[in-house]
Amino acid sequence: MSREADDAPTATAAEAHAQAASREEAAARLPGSLEEFLAGIGTRAFRFAELGLRHRDDSLDAVQDAMMKMLAYRDRPAGEWTPLFWSILRSRIVDTQRRRTFRLRWLSPAPERDDTALDWADDAPDPSRAFDGREAYGRLAEALSALPRRQREAFSLRVLEELDVATTARAMGCSEGAVKTHLSRAREALQRQLEDWR
Repeated sequence: MSREADDAPTATAAEAHAQAASREEAAARLPGSLEEFLAGIGTRAFRFAELGLRHRDDSLDAVQDAMMKMLAYRDRPAGEWTPLFWSILRSRIVDTQRRRTFRLRWLSPAPERDDTALDWADDAPDPSRAFDGREAYGRLAEALSALPRRQREAFSLRVLEELDVATTARAMGCSEGAVKTHLSRAREALQRQLEDWR
């Protein structure tokens, strides 16, 4: 019994040391300024918005609006910027989708669909590799667009953006359990949709 009691504090001290090291590593990765943070997240934010809105100009507007709103939170600790930004962007995308649905319902007899191709500008030296990458991303984007909104958001933030469950939950405004459920359903649906392409 005393041996277990002796081991317990050591395990706790080791865990505390690991957590401290993890916090130090995370702090080292934090951007030095809000401008640096926004510059580093722009491309990924645009891809996230484009998956939700399927329209280049609307996606650019949503990202720009989210970045402008983030300027009001300049005084917040850098560790809060990531979930806050994704939450703001997500809300902006949802607002744009609602306005678009409202306009289509009242102003046009039938819903219109924008099938404009994505701009695949690429400076890669190997054309075949670039084509494969574009085709893979196009298939993934198409499969993601078929998912329900919450599943698409969970997959994009957890897998594509590599946010942890807690940060994703804060960005989506839901519980961690809900994030895991949405992510699990999204993965199952994507596996079914992409199975033929593999």
